[in-house]
Amino acid sequence: MLDGKKRKKDNDKKVIDKWKEAKITMNYKKERERISNFIRDYCRKSRFENLVIGLSGGVDSALVSALAVQAIGREHLFAFCLPSRESNPESVKDAFLVAECLDISMQTINIDELTESYFKKYAPEASPLRKGNWMARIRMNILYDQAAKHNALVIGTSNRSELLVGYFTQFGDSACAFEPIAHLYKTEVWELARELCLPEKVINKTPTADLWSGQSDESELGISYPILDSVLKYLTEGERKPEVAEEIIVKVQKMMDNSSFKRKMPPFLERQ
Repeated sequence: MLDGKKRKKDNDKKVIDKWKEAKITMNYKKERERISNFIRDYCRKSRFENLVIGLSGGVDSALVSALAVQAIGREHLFAFCLPSRESNPESVKDAFLVAECLDISMQTINIDELTESYFKKYAPEASPLRKGNWMARIRMNILYDQAAKHNALVIGTSNRSELLVGYFTQFGDSACAFEPIAHLYKTEVWELARELCLPEKVINKTPTADLWSGQSDESELGISYPILDSVLKYLTEGERKPEVAEEIIVKVQKMMDNSSFKRKMPPFLERQ
C-alpha cells in the first residue's frame, strides 16, 4: 500500500516537473494582444466604455485587470475588493498591491453585515459551503450594482481549468458579461501574468477562493493545477495521456460530468 502511494506521488511529481521544464507553446505576447483586442471589441460592440471587476488579490483577477487596462485604459476600469471576516488579510493586501501596480482606483466594501444578517436570522445551521456560495453571489450582486452606477459591464475572471471541473459558484463568481480568460488553463494564466510583469507575490501565492479560513483551491479539488491541466488537455483536446494514476483521470472526468449543468444556460421549452 505504501509502495503504491509512493509511486503515485512520484508520478505526480514527474508531471509537475515536466510542466515546469516544458517549453512555452503559447506565444504569450500575441495572446495578451489577442485578449486585449477581444475586451476592447466587446466593449465597443456592447456600447460600453467602462468595466467593473472584483479584485480578490488572486492571479486571475490581477491578470484580467491588467489586460483590461491595456484594452480600455485605467480610467475606465472600476475595481472593488469585497472581503469578509473569513478573508485572509494577505489577500486584501495583495488586491491593493495589484491596484497600485496597475495604477487603478479600488474601493473596498466589506460584506460581513450583509452575510451575517441573513445567516443569523434565517440559516444559523448553514455549512461553510453554503456560506461560501452565498458570499460569492453577494459579491456579484455588488459588482452588478456598481456596474449600473458606472454604466459599465462586469468583466469575468474565470479560467478554463476551473470552469471545466465546475469549481465556481453558479450565478456567483461565474456571473459576468463576458469571460476574457476562460480559454486559458490555470498554468497558462500564471505564465501570461508573468508576461505582464504582475507581482510575483500574487502569481506564486497558494490559489484560494477565500470562502472560509484556511481554504485553498488545490486542497478542495484534491489535485494540483499542473496535474489537473495535463489531464484536462488529454480529456478535452486529445493531448498525450499524462503519466498519472488512472484514478485521477477518472476523478477529473467525473468532476466534468457532474458539473456540466453549471456551464449551460437554463433550459427551456421551444414554442410550438
